[in-house]
Amino acid sequence: MKFLAPFKTAPLMAAVIIAKAHYPALPADLTTPVQQRLAIYGPNSVSIGWNTYTHLDESCVRFGTSRSNLDHLACTAGTSTTYPTSRTYENVVILKDLTPGVTYYYKIVSTNSTVDHFLSPRTPGDKTPFSFNAVIDLGVYGEDGFTIKGDKTKKDTIPTINPALNHTTIGRLANTVDDYEFIIHPGDFAYADDWFLSLDNLFDGENAYQAILENFYTQLAPIAGRKPYMASPGNHEAACQEIPHTTGLCPDGQKNFTDFMHRFGQTMPTSFPSVSSNNTAKILANQARKLAQPPFWYSFEYGMAHVLMINTETDFDAAPSGQGGSAGLNGGPFGAENQQIEFIKADLASVDRAVTPWIIVAGHRPWYTAGLACGPCQEAFEDLFYKYGVDLGVFGHVHNSQRFLPVYNGTPDPNGMQDPKAPMYIVAGAAGNIEGLVKATNKPESMAFANDEDYAYATVRVLDENNLEIEFVKSTTGEILDRSILFKSHGERFIRQ
Repeated sequence: MKFLAPFKTAPLMAAVIIAKAHYPALPADLTTPVQQRLAIYGPNSVSIGWNTYTHLDESCVRFGTSRSNLDHLACTAGTSTTYPTSRTYENVVILKDLTPGVTYYYKIVSTNSTVDHFLSPRTPGDKTPFSFNAVIDLGVYGEDGFTIKGDKTKKDTIPTINPALNHTTIGRLANTVDDYEFIIHPGDFAYADDWFLSLDNLFDGENAYQAILENFYTQLAPIAGRKPYMASPGNHEAACQEIPHTTGLCPDGQKNFTDFMHRFGQTMPTSFPSVSSNNTAKILANQARKLAQPPFWYSFEYGMAHVLMINTETDFDAAPSGQGGSAGLNGGPFGAENQQIEFIKADLASVDRAVTPWIIVAGHRPWYTAGLACGPCQEAFEDLFYKYGVDLGVFGHVHNSQRFLPVYNGTPDPNGMQDPKAPMYIVAGAAGNIEGLVKATNKPESMAFANDEDYAYATVRVLDENNLEIEFVKSTTGEILDRSILFKSHGERFIRQ
């Protein structure tokens, strides 16, 4: 694929081959907020991130518990950042001291912005049932990306998104936005590094990459601007193209997870201080806070759940997207040697099941899958998950839907879904992107469900301290493709197996 080597072809050639990136139109007011995104930032705080087409000396948000009375103002200076090749600047404000579980209204300060709203995070230990969605491997829709079967007839109407395109998963998330409380997305956003799959982009790769990112996060904003959108990295965030050993040819700004770091680095949390009565738990949680490296690895707590977001791409032995890794993407490192592993140990060891009974870990590459398994990931993480009693592992990368019975070291747990010691694993990689779905080829003994024909995502429902329900939802219709309930007694406060 020799055309991939030089990003910038001769101007005459580019002029003859009429090619252009499909950038969104610039707003008349360049301070207009676009690509809005929320995140759970602390026990009583939320981050609000957005992009603008100009630098802001100060970023401000007005907010309150009434749409008509935004009586609080939060501002930060010096957070407006950009990088080479980007047209936009990332901005962020942290809203603190929020009352838990309350609807807040907010307006990003600009001459051209609107009022939106969110539900403030539930306190760790709150026993109220809730649900969240796991959405992985989601690409841009439209001319540069994914449109179902080329069908551009009207399928749904979502604010700020061209309704002439079929948005499937994004549309379903928008139409059901009141049914879940946050989203986790461990890896593969937009698929900007697949720009070369559209012939129009071949002679303008640098701009095509950026245009896909702008379009994707604009499409996502109606959901991410309403619900906390918790991100961690996948292989498609690494560089300007996924072809191995070519990242050195990428321009500055499109190497080594640059957009991902700029977009989410200031909005994701580190880890939460422990509210356990156990002093050791408090000490371990403080250690975890020092070792966290958002947006690559971090954790947060929400009601009955402790959620740990990990990085399956870099920063562990033989990491696939790391320096010298099998993917040839040469990313990272983003921490000191063994920092991610030490963070995971401290973080999991700090969890008091009397406060947050459920531990859910999310990462990109799976090791239990009807597809290509990540052996180095299993070597790095599986023993830690088992030792500290992780309940559910959520992964993607393989573009279909899969559910596994609780399993450890390749052996299904003899208790199955009734109080197992081993974690349960799912793969929720069927959200939809330009690369399409893939067949579930080899089916391990522990596999309980697989679907490779429908675009879908997973909904996780924390029913109570002992029951966790997982559904796979067909994006086009909302049909439930699979439903299961995991029972855990959670009799021990601190699990060491």
